[in-house]
Amino acid sequence: MSPTEPFSQPRREAWWRRMSRRMDRASLSFSEQVRDVVLLRRDLDESFWDDLLQVLVGADCGLPVAERLVDRLRTRVREERMTSAEEALRALKAEMLAVLEARDRRLRIVAVPTVVIMVGVNGSGKTTTIGKLAHRLQSEGRMVLIAAADTFRAAAIDQMRLWADRSATEVIAHQPGGDPGAVVYDALQAAVARGIDVVLVDTAGRLHTKVNLMAELIKVRNVARRVIPKAPHETLLVIEAPTGMNAIAQARVFHEALGLTGIVLTKLDGTSRGGTVLAIEEDLGVPVKLVGLGEGIDDLNVFDPRAYLDALFAGVLEAPGSAPGPATPAPAKPGAPKPATPKSGSAHR
Repeated sequence: MSPTEPFSQPRREAWWRRMSRRMDRASLSFSEQVRDVVLLRRDLDESFWDDLLQVLVGADCGLPVAERLVDRLRTRVREERMTSAEEALRALKAEMLAVLEARDRRLRIVAVPTVVIMVGVNGSGKTTTIGKLAHRLQSEGRMVLIAAADTFRAAAIDQMRLWADRSATEVIAHQPGGDPGAVVYDALQAAVARGIDVVLVDTAGRLHTKVNLMAELIKVRNVARRVIPKAPHETLLVIEAPTGMNAIAQARVFHEALGLTGIVLTKLDGTSRGGTVLAIEEDLGVPVKLVGLGEGIDDLNVFDPRAYLDALFAGVLEAPGSAPGPATPAPAKPGAPKPATPKSGSAHR
């Protein structure tokens, strides 16, 4: 097993095949807009490009990403002499894939112990994600320890222990209201002594002010560095996909204070806007490394751009490997004769 590849490829592919069906809200919303606004057009004229831009912005891709994708697509359509909306949409999917595949999404599990600090506002799924990640890492043969350093929220430590029990992971915790830095210090000392592979650090998601929260998180990071000079090896922000573009402002604050190395996008099955991943990565320059789709302990995996786009475009385009169907015909004019019945064996919808 590669130290930077904690999840095996076969399990990852099987998971995405199972979970892609749970992205129905995003796929349905995106496909309805594409069909209504784009596919019914017969010509790739200026109206087509304006409408496509609006569809991408409406899907929360963000204006900078949407404009760049449309510009690249216009060039590709011209160079490859495409004439149909369906051809253009297949090329759009390829352009989106190229953007997403340009980023390194591997978790940096590169030291013993590797320290992963999880940050995010309360309610984003941070504690749940830690429990799922601990389960995943242990199922790949790694020894994991959890530091319950969210000492400010009522019942946070108990919630962390419940998830740790599900993954059979030990938790280092102090009393509620205690010093988070002391929790991290004790956890890392124990990890070094025991030869633990990965330490997952839970952190507070809300204090009285944003300044206080960031100061507390910086303190936790600095304590970790005193014990392990290169820690943290990963600083992952957990955000909910349904928050869409609102998540970007939230993410900027954490990134400016801590220097994020990755994003964990939770509740991907609960959003109707499929472009959030593109917008967040464009704004921060930080990759989405993990995604959650559901509440089960197995419902977390590395982000797979190709599987994600297959699910997003499922209502519009057939997945790779399927024979491409013809473009959707324009609606018949009133009084026009019905089209001829397709010959046996021809593709039709």
